[in-house]
Amino acid sequence: MVDAADGRAAKYYEDALIRYEKKDIPGTIIQLKNALQVDKTMLPVQVLLGKALLQNGEVATAEVALMAAIDLGVNRAEVVVPLAQTLIAQGKQRQLLELAVLNPANLPAALQVQLQLLRSVALTDLGDLRGAMRAIEEARVLDTQSADTWLAEVPVRIRGRQFKEATEAVERALAIRPNSAEAWYQKGAVLHVLGQSRSALAAYEHTLKIDTANTEARLARAGLLIDLLRTGDAARELAELATRTPGEPRAAYLRALLAEHNKDTPAVREALKQVTALIDPVPMEYIRYRPQLLVLNGLSHYGLNEFEKAQKYLEIFQKIQTNSAASKLLARIYMGQNDLVRAVEVLEAYLRAQPGDSQALTMLASAQMSQGRHAKAASLMTEALQSRDAPEFHTTLGLSLVGSGQAGSGIKELEAALKREPRQVSAAVPLISLYLRSGQAPKAVAIAEALVKQQPSNPSFLNLLGLAQVQTGQQTAARTAFEQALRLDDGLVTAKLNLARMELRAKSYDAASARLAAILKTDDKNTEAMFETAVLAERRGQLGEAQRWLEKANDLAGPRELRWGLALTEFHLRNHQAAPALTVAKDLVIKNPQDLLVLFALARAFLANGDNAGAKSSLITATRVADYNPTLQVQIATLQLAAQNVNGAAYSLEKALATRPDFLPALALMTEVELRQSDFAKAERRAMSITAKHPKRAIGHSLQGDIAVARGQTRVALDAYRRAHQLEPSTESLLRLFRILASQDGGRPAQQLAEQWIKSHPRDASTQRALADAYARGGNFSAARLAYEALLQSAPDDAVVLNNLANVLLRLKDPGAIKVAEQAVAKSPGNANAVDTLGWALFQNGQTDRSLPILRDARLRDPANPEIRYHLAVVLAQTGRKTEARDELEVALKGGAAFEGAADAAALLKSLQ
Repeated sequence: MVDAADGRAAKYYEDALIRYEKKDIPGTIIQLKNALQVDKTMLPVQVLLGKALLQNGEVATAEVALMAAIDLGVNRAEVVVPLAQTLIAQGKQRQLLELAVLNPANLPAALQVQLQLLRSVALTDLGDLRGAMRAIEEARVLDTQSADTWLAEVPVRIRGRQFKEATEAVERALAIRPNSAEAWYQKGAVLHVLGQSRSALAAYEHTLKIDTANTEARLARAGLLIDLLRTGDAARELAELATRTPGEPRAAYLRALLAEHNKDTPAVREALKQVTALIDPVPMEYIRYRPQLLVLNGLSHYGLNEFEKAQKYLEIFQKIQTNSAASKLLARIYMGQNDLVRAVEVLEAYLRAQPGDSQALTMLASAQMSQGRHAKAASLMTEALQSRDAPEFHTTLGLSLVGSGQAGSGIKELEAALKREPRQVSAAVPLISLYLRSGQAPKAVAIAEALVKQQPSNPSFLNLLGLAQVQTGQQTAARTAFEQALRLDDGLVTAKLNLARMELRAKSYDAASARLAAILKTDDKNTEAMFETAVLAERRGQLGEAQRWLEKANDLAGPRELRWGLALTEFHLRNHQAAPALTVAKDLVIKNPQDLLVLFALARAFLANGDNAGAKSSLITATRVADYNPTLQVQIATLQLAAQNVNGAAYSLEKALATRPDFLPALALMTEVELRQSDFAKAERRAMSITAKHPKRAIGHSLQGDIAVARGQTRVALDAYRRAHQLEPSTESLLRLFRILASQDGGRPAQQLAEQWIKSHPRDASTQRALADAYARGGNFSAARLAYEALLQSAPDDAVVLNNLANVLLRLKDPGAIKVAEQAVAKSPGNANAVDTLGWALFQNGQTDRSLPILRDARLRDPANPEIRYHLAVVLAQTGRKTEARDELEVALKGGAAFEGAADAAALLKSLQ
């Protein structure tokens, strides 16, 4: 947030805004950079700078500015389209699809249309044609008269070889916008792939009449002329391209094709070298998702016999398009390196899309014969087990299943292996780890004890036994096992780590720190020690240090390692860093899309970012993976309800109850689901059944109270909540009772209830907060002030309480509101309400110049908040920016949104007309 004490940055910004409105983009950028020299955190500066840089063609720096604005807290609706454009311009398609801030959900319709079309471009580049069409169709639902939605469809249809649909889309676009150069170019592209060369050339020429600078049309025309053997015309078109776009690698590749046609080998090599000279220096991050450039450079290096360089580009291209013939070139490179495993992987992926390719099948057969059975992994073992039930087959299959994310099935296969051969260590060791991960510690102890009995001098087996004993609560035995392991092998790092973990649990922080530091001194890449160091730092309140260690561990994680990414996701969620949490969780899904812990983390990250649709999708997968495990299904159902997917929650709970019909958590949550489905009768029957089975528990009565509230039966609800609170007095039961009493007699009964409870439960912050809020709502600002100040005695860093207190002080016309509001913003600088409170407090105390940049900051963080827009408009009007003030007021009052200052906003708008 802008430093309110320094107005220089604000003055630079206001001047830049005037220049931007006059189309003086270079002058705008200069003034905005001047503002950043004063204050790099001034949010409006970053937003306008990103837009200006994009218009100036500086797309990479535009992305930096726009991402900085988001990091500072700008509401994504302000920057999503220019940010997506910068990513497309840089070839960062996957980032566009994965960034939480670029999810179209919950944005205004016009923005959703633009984002969906940009998403369709990214998805097409990545080869996801169905996804691209879904994005286009979603855009078209929102705007049925847009030519752009039809133009976006054409390249998707062409790549899917749906030429009839592509033709129809072009004609629909031309009917809406007949003089569009892009539409005529797309028409030429369709005709080109249909083999209608003359008509395609005519369309390209018509495109160039409308827009002589259309590079795509010139490239397409040149390529078509080469195909038609009109080499003279092609040479002239390529010469024109060399003049207009001398750094265009696609034109250089066409020159190579033309030279090859002319049997000019030196010219072919020279042109291919030009291609590689143009593309090689470009950062891989820039072209990673530009398939055409990737394959052109790969083919060019291959044609120059530079196989290692070709490999780098073809590998990335193959990940994007597994059904391209370039996969066979890549497989040839691998086989030439005797890297048969990777050759098989590439060929199997290719053959899934092109099963009839005899050349690829021959190459795959050769690779498999050269390396034996290993490449077939799980599929070969399954086939083998049909002929012979051998324990080693079960082990291999089990490990393959675990590696593919099917832990439950993998455990069964490993158990089968041990049953047939109890001394098979290759099955026992991974099975212990799987048991510990799945909460079956007693089983792990039994297997570990058997291993130690078989090999009592094996320190690794003693370490495993200690791990299992820790989970079963045998702390003394576990320490003995770890220490015995270290006596056998004083370099056994895992045993040292386990002792450090025990010291952490015992709060022996200095001892744990010393042990971890010694491990990292010996091995500075030990991610286990890094994680435990992060845990220690967080417990000591050193959050920045904790994050640094977690990020370092995650960066060093292997391709199948999930733990550090999960830990980093949880850290971000705990500390309200929603966007970074989602970024990390999405990376984890790429590693293992079937892991339940990953799916839970992803769902929670989506929810933290306000993306219910994303959460639903991951939870649907989780429901399937969790099978009929009642505990897991209740967890999934709880997250489904948070994502507003009531039917999904019901399905998960049905699976839970199918296994355990009397499982109380599932029964209680199913009652809530039925209540949300407005099936009051069914919910009531279930709640009464719970009460009958558990007469001394509060839950049944609480649920009956919830049902009565939904039916509008206040007296019945009150009685039920009172009974629940009598049976099991708790904050939860009290707050239920408090909420219903708040609507009676001006809320006084609720306040009395809370006041009495706090006397005997002075540390109950939730009830104290509810009471303070009730005082404020009731206009008893003096009491509210005392209540909020009392809360701050035990929670001085609570930004919400600080902000609420600042608002109360404003009502009391206490100038101390500014200091408290500044404290709230310092504790939660991204909270738009807190920023708005500070700006409004400054204005109310006559500090208009300081208030304006702060209110601009708040408005960018939450543009949908009419109260914030009203506050900004008041200050804008006061400083003479009446046009901008009118714009803010019109948006604030649009749709008749109810907010505290609505009447004053309407009056101000009328005065500005």
